[in-house]
Amino acid sequence: MDRPIRPAAELRERPYADVLVIGGGINGLATFRDLAMQGVDVALVERGDFVSGASAASSHMIHGGIRYLENGEFRLVHEAVTERNALLKTAPHYVRPLQTTIPIFSTFSGILSAPLRFLRHGAGKPRERGAVLIKIGLVIYDSFSRGGGLLGKGTVPRHEFDGRRRSLAKLPQLNPSIRYTATYWDASLHDPERLAIDVLRDGRHAGAERARAANYVEAVAADDGRVVLRDLESGEEFAFTASVIVNASGPWADLTNDALGDPTQYMGGTKGSHIVLDHDELLQATGGRELFFEHSDGRIVLIYPLKGRVLVGTTDLEHDMRDPIVCTEEEVDYFLDLILQVLPSIRVERSQIVYRFSGVRPLPGHGELAPGFVSRDYRIEAKRMPGASRATVLSLVGGKWTTFRASAAHVTDRVLELLAVPRRRSTKGVPIGGGAGYPTTERARRQWLLPYASSVGYARATQLLDRYGTTAADVIAAILADPSDAALSHAPEYSSAELRHLARTEQVVHLEDLLLRRTGIAFTGGASADAAAEAATAVAEVCGWDAASQAAEVERALAAVHAADPAGWAQTTRAAGADAIA
Repeated sequence: MDRPIRPAAELRERPYADVLVIGGGINGLATFRDLAMQGVDVALVERGDFVSGASAASSHMIHGGIRYLENGEFRLVHEAVTERNALLKTAPHYVRPLQTTIPIFSTFSGILSAPLRFLRHGAGKPRERGAVLIKIGLVIYDSFSRGGGLLGKGTVPRHEFDGRRRSLAKLPQLNPSIRYTATYWDASLHDPERLAIDVLRDGRHAGAERARAANYVEAVAADDGRVVLRDLESGEEFAFTASVIVNASGPWADLTNDALGDPTQYMGGTKGSHIVLDHDELLQATGGRELFFEHSDGRIVLIYPLKGRVLVGTTDLEHDMRDPIVCTEEEVDYFLDLILQVLPSIRVERSQIVYRFSGVRPLPGHGELAPGFVSRDYRIEAKRMPGASRATVLSLVGGKWTTFRASAAHVTDRVLELLAVPRRRSTKGVPIGGGAGYPTTERARRQWLLPYASSVGYARATQLLDRYGTTAADVIAAILADPSDAALSHAPEYSSAELRHLARTEQVVHLEDLLLRRTGIAFTGGASADAAAEAATAVAEVCGWDAASQAAEVERALAAVHAADPAGWAQTTRAAGADAIA
């Protein structure tokens, strides 16, 4: 079986495009997709794997940002709610309604400080928000959400307020000291990385040979107006020419501009960490809904059931991009303490943590403003690149998962203006990847699944539909065409032919790409040394790995899985991966 040609070779063979996008997070990929849909000759490079940076550290939510109202960011809230409602329709395979409950411990707290922070654009000491302030915010939020079509209805359900007795009847393990709960609807993002891969695939299909995207290719320097790219797998460097360069490298945007010879000081990102717990009692206590609240220090906290696990986050800490991005033991202590505050009867041990991850938000520089009150809005900065070509560099400052389509549309419009090219079509309402034709009713699901019941079985087809949306049809075809397909012993929810299909069609370069981003194996705590070795064996022929390469890939993948948890990685011996291969 021939190994797929690495896309980096496509860039070396034709080292020019109208637009070069630097950064393969969700905002860069969405811009790539939009430009490709306009017929623009566009190339994208990402120094790691796609969505392996800031976009890989999300809270798995698509939300309107109710707390942004307090900062007066009404434009952002309106846009975010609009985009949330749209994604429920264009990406229903990954974006789904999420019932969210806020435990409230006071009535009037924050009511005086909130207007002051509004007038001062977030300045002031954080205070826990009480029932009155939350009620006001939710009334305003309802007005933004009206007419969104959430839950298949004509309008988004309005929020509900419950007193202590009704709250404890619905969620009996909540802290009995609560006074109220407020419940509203937002949306969950079940598989952020897979949605991003769908966005990438859409862009490549829309643009064909005029849309090229390569992972593990870094922009390292400028050469007389051209961008010097380095293929991190081969070490080869080559110059690439573009009329417009889109810097979508998120919190690394300043470092990218520095490499391009024009230093900037746009960014001031903050670190956010999460832990994933395998804890049945905690999972049951959530009642299938997200618990979303604010700590007294102003940080937003969430306890969120997902994939049979419980996601707990997040912190909001200043971070120097030169330092490692890890989830510290202090942050873990913070999370465990917060769980006890809200669900005091539930004991959580460190041994129940199956995965940690941490990332830096692509926020603008914010001076003395507290991290929790920094604007989540985005803007586009334009500068001329030094050198003969005088290419324009557009830097995206800010941006978030919820608004990725809208921010990409704004960047694309600026690019089209610079190229003097008209927009062919809008991306509004365009289904994303496996969201096209996705069955959203039980009857439609049965009709979609029925043709596959006799070949892979109804349960397996259902699993693949939930995992990939309607592109599951391609996965099923690959499975049926592979006589050596078998369920993995150490990750039985996946099969060998399924992994080979992902490796062959989704630009998998390293085993970590498969464990962390093309599948949910790492997120749910399944990336053991044995599972990693078995996955490496399954895709070895497709990826061109011999026995030594497989062992090296297992070691590298396990290090990546535990990168945010150095203590956890220390317990995973390097010999484990090599022994498992042998």
